[in-house]
Amino acid sequence: MIPRDDMTFPFAEYERRLSDLRLRIQQRHLDAVVITDPENIMYLTDYQTTGYSFFQALVVPLEDEPFMITRALEASNIYARTWVERTRPYPDTGDAIQMLVDALREFGLSTKRIGYERNSYFFPAYQQDFIHTTLRDAKLLDCFGIVEQGRIRKSEVEIQLMRKAAYATEQGMRAGIEASVVGATENEIGAAISSAMFRAGGEPPAVMPYVTSGPRTMIGHATWEGRTVEANEHVFLEVGGCYRRYHTAMMRTVVMGTLTDSMYKAQERMKYALDCLHRDIQPGMTVSDADNLIRNIITDNNVGASLVTRSGYSIGIAFPPSWDEGYIISLKQGESKVLEPGMTLHIIPWMWGVDGDKTCGISDTIYLTEDGCESFFTLDRDFVVKPDKAAKGVTQLDAQKNKRDSSASIKNSTATKQTNASSDDQASKDTSESTP
Repeated sequence: MIPRDDMTFPFAEYERRLSDLRLRIQQRHLDAVVITDPENIMYLTDYQTTGYSFFQALVVPLEDEPFMITRALEASNIYARTWVERTRPYPDTGDAIQMLVDALREFGLSTKRIGYERNSYFFPAYQQDFIHTTLRDAKLLDCFGIVEQGRIRKSEVEIQLMRKAAYATEQGMRAGIEASVVGATENEIGAAISSAMFRAGGEPPAVMPYVTSGPRTMIGHATWEGRTVEANEHVFLEVGGCYRRYHTAMMRTVVMGTLTDSMYKAQERMKYALDCLHRDIQPGMTVSDADNLIRNIITDNNVGASLVTRSGYSIGIAFPPSWDEGYIISLKQGESKVLEPGMTLHIIPWMWGVDGDKTCGISDTIYLTEDGCESFFTLDRDFVVKPDKAAKGVTQLDAQKNKRDSSASIKNSTATKQTNASSDDQASKDTSESTP
């Protein structure tokens, strides 16, 4: 390893990560691992490039120096960014997997027990087949997840870095909210978000912001396509800010004209779900328990909406095509993994299908502490309402008055439903009808 002081984290952080990985390698009775996932390579070495569509691998022996296989052009990233001393680059006219096989032989690993990430997006089956048919004297074993065991719990220096990503996220969202007005195009809103994120120190995220308006909010993972925001519509925003490939994300909703009764109820359901999560989530809780806490609140609505997805997922290092670490942990039913301090989660109690034709969202990125959780954000959760002076119905002022009058009864009635398991069916129905 080359000690250096110009990487994303202190050199000691990378030494710790490598030492922890080697302990897991030893526990698995392996002699080396071949790491091909770009997030895992970056976690261990600080190496990153947008050219990860070309094969790249970090080989970590149990007792010898690690080495990397990359396209020749990308070797410059090893020298400029990482502590790695040994590299075996291949030319564009060369064979990447043959270079890996040759390097394994060169460093005395061709007859050893070698772990590889069998489920990696970036080590396809035909390349794995070549390894199996070429290294006949080696024992090749699936070690998928061996690096993620370290990634799932963020260290204090990672939490501090994610605060920078959160600042970019929040500044982008503020700009998106401000740009969301009648007559603006979704492209203009997306441009405002992106500009603000980058001016706030953010870097290119794994996914650009999601911006949809009106009926387009019902289309999953849609984003701007030039549509113009019209009066009495709403805009759904989801922004993922990035700093040194670490991400945080949030959802917010902007309403044009009036805040209808059903949209107000949706807002209060989502806010209440997040309040309960912040109050009750803690290390030792299972992923399924956390999901049920959120899902039960969102499902209990009378505005026709549903939570059609998981209710959250791990978030941290990411490259396109996704900003999440959901393949490591996703908050969903039946998942028995246990939450631990240092985990970072994007919690998404969003509501799909309000009144049958609207999607809205309020979300939060949190990190688990020893006895609870904290948010990375300070931005208010309420829908931002931009009244149309000519509009009739429930105005923003009316909605806020309703909020003050009914907030206490909302929480009390919901708490009664959750704790009074012996109440009869009619009482449960009455309670449900009294909550948003």
